[in-house]
Amino acid sequence: MNVIIIEDEKPSARRLQRMLDKLTIQAETMLHSVEESIEWFQNNPHPDLIFLDIQLSDGLSFEIFEAVEVKSAIIFTTAYDEYALQAFKLNSIDYLLKPIDEDELNKAIKKYQENQPQKQQVTIDFNDIKKLLINPIEREYKKRFSVKVGQHLKLINIDEIECFFSENKGTYLYTIEGRNYLIDMTLDQLEEELEPQMFYRINRKFFVNINAIKDMVSYTNSRLQIKLNNYNEQEVIVARERVRDFKNWLE
Repeated sequence: MNVIIIEDEKPSARRLQRMLDKLTIQAETMLHSVEESIEWFQNNPHPDLIFLDIQLSDGLSFEIFEAVEVKSAIIFTTAYDEYALQAFKLNSIDYLLKPIDEDELNKAIKKYQENQPQKQQVTIDFNDIKKLLINPIEREYKKRFSVKVGQHLKLINIDEIECFFSENKGTYLYTIEGRNYLIDMTLDQLEEELEPQMFYRINRKFFVNINAIKDMVSYTNSRLQIKLNNYNEQEVIVARERVRDFKNWLE
């Protein structure tokens, strides 16, 4: 299988290359910009599969397809919200959200191998996609949650919530009043329902509200520890692979 990686962040590209090596897949070619990719496609046989980051250093990677007719299967690697990605009508195999998980990468590769796609032209309405990324889909995110308190239902507004966390196979929200409530959703489901400018998933177990952050402290292994206004039941740590995206989110 002939595979290339198009990714502007060289450490991320090398990390993906190492992950592919573990799956006995060699990606010897790594491209880092729209301009470099266009020149490469114009002068080389097209690969079977491309791992393609959406945002490159000199523009959106879809600009590559405006200049050349790419005949490869694509797995997108991106930090964009998966809900928005589902609006793209592309000849793609899968989406991998950053930071890339090894299990998800393995599933995407298997999906590609099982489908054995025929090479065909990638058709993209670039203008629609550009609008989508510059002016994200206007959608309604959850403004409140209903929780059960005894035999009663209580409504909690989104701005009253400091964080969401998982514990003992349950998902909880924690309020500014210092109370936990069990909710009937997983953190993965919450990812599609929470306003991304307000809430960030710092690790597999926590979402934090930007307005609830009181302090941030350097922690072991290049991680960050978050101090929230009220929540102190357990340490709130930004996973190492998410620190950079978290810092960008803060800004």
